[in-house]
Amino acid sequence: MSNAPTEQANRLDRRKARTRAALIRAAQTLIAEGRTNVPILEITQAADVGMGSFYNHFETKEQLFEAALEAVMDGYGQLLDALTADIEDPAEVFACSFRLTGRLYRREPELSLVLLNNVLRLLSADNGLAPRARRDIAAAVDAGRFTVEDLDVAVTMTAGALLALGQLLHNQPERDVEETTDRVTEDLLRMFGVQRRQAHRICSLPLPDIDAVRGDGSAA
Repeated sequence: MSNAPTEQANRLDRRKARTRAALIRAAQTLIAEGRTNVPILEITQAADVGMGSFYNHFETKEQLFEAALEAVMDGYGQLLDALTADIEDPAEVFACSFRLTGRLYRREPELSLVLLNNVLRLLSADNGLAPRARRDIAAAVDAGRFTVEDLDVAVTMTAGALLALGQLLHNQPERDVEETTDRVTEDLLRMFGVQRRQAHRICSLPLPDIDAVRGDGSAA
């Protein structure tokens, strides 16, 4: 019995996957540039695919941008999960994730622009950074490490601090990203009830090697 129909279907599936991936990459680039109000034709040209291929995957460009944003944020969120998997103290997990994300503004400028341009949408996303921040803050509260009365407010404060930090670093390219990020993280920890000395100790801990986990040196 011939496997030709199956092989042909597999090739078609791979072609569709490549087309979808190309569209999402093009959309991510446009998001990073803050150019989401562009015609679909420009998106397909950037992805080097035909106009008809777009509608095989997405009904609207808004749907594409949503998928692109979710993909990049969830990919980065998974990277943070891997980097903090061996940390037992939930307060340290939260601090490590924030410190790494702050450093992202220098390390991955395009991804950092995605954060800056979409922070309000990211707050309500079902995956990516916001639900992970919520999870980590809740775990720290349950462990008695944080004193937080309103989890929604705590997540919003974290997002606001991340946005303000990113804008400051972009506005002042000469500013030391590590020192500034750690200072903001320390202030957040103290705001959540961690004692000054403990907060300083946590923010002085060595960070995991992001390249060792990611392995390829590319954006998440």
